[in-house]
Amino acid sequence: MNKHHEPTGHTEDHQVTLRGPAELADALPYMLGYHPTDSVVMVALHGSRGRFGGRVRLGIPHSPNEWPPVARQLAQCLIEGGGRRSKRPDGIVLFLCQDPADGESPRRVMERLRPFAQRLRAACGALDVPVYEALCISGGRFWSYCCPDERCCPAEGNALAVSGTSVMAAAAAYAGVQVRGSLRDMEARFEPLTSPAAGDQRKALDRAAAAVVPRILDQEGRRRVAEETIALAHALMARFAGAPSGPDRLAADRADDLLITHDEAAAVILGLQDRQTRDRGAEWMEGPEAETALRLWRALSRRCVGPYAEHAAAPLTLAGWVSWSVGDEPAARVALG
Repeated sequence: MNKHHEPTGHTEDHQVTLRGPAELADALPYMLGYHPTDSVVMVALHGSRGRFGGRVRLGIPHSPNEWPPVARQLAQCLIEGGGRRSKRPDGIVLFLCQDPADGESPRRVMERLRPFAQRLRAACGALDVPVYEALCISGGRFWSYCCPDERCCPAEGNALAVSGTSVMAAAAAYAGVQVRGSLRDMEARFEPLTSPAAGDQRKALDRAAAAVVPRILDQEGRRRVAEETIALAHALMARFAGAPSGPDRLAADRADDLLITHDEAAAVILGLQDRQTRDRGAEWMEGPEAETALRLWRALSRRCVGPYAEHAAAPLTLAGWVSWSVGDEPAARVALG
């Protein structure tokens, strides 16, 4: 390893110095607020000590044919896009995070993604910004694509630090920074229902569409639909407020799903397709209303099943907006993504 493997991050006003691939790998979830499953993450470094700056994250493309253009786009986004807002980075740290498929070893994942790492390093180099470290994280282990020294970076990889035992974990706990689990878990809270109830929800959406669309074709009908949508959404929030959410997120989401009928969900989803109605819903972004509104928008996004999947853009956007307004930027990025 070389001297560039010492980027310095900031948590609140506390400075944390990270030395080497192990501490970098451990720090990644604290930088993002979650464990980035199936992701490429690029972090800008500034100054001689490698202060963390901007970052970009994207799902790893399934086809290697997509890797060259994606590598160029990510490099341009982080280096040139960030340069318009602040100083160009002096270096970059790259992470490729992907769990093994069935029958695949973590080391095989690392080797399979090596060409993608090379593409990313070349794309950054073409813009005159070096990649100081490129790590693959898979199956609880990590590898460095940059370090040839097997004394510290053996072929079988190194085990990740035990959760909560590192200097970064201690600093994050002191500063109140939380890691919310995996990206996959966070995305699951917005994904459409796959249970047998999905069929009933689709029929309810069909009925709502047949009833609502003719009404919004004239100005007075559109106004009435908007009022009905906001009134129903507010009633559902009051229902949620009377049923506090527990700490188990999966159980809490299932409980929320039971609080809304298929017809109620369909009516609000269709009503939110109107921009002005959606803007009124966005006003529930502060105080106790924010939490119940967020539960509602998540629940409605899960009801956008089958051909109505694109209708989820409305509740997902509202969920992202509320999350951002209450200071939960990781959740906001997941919802908007």
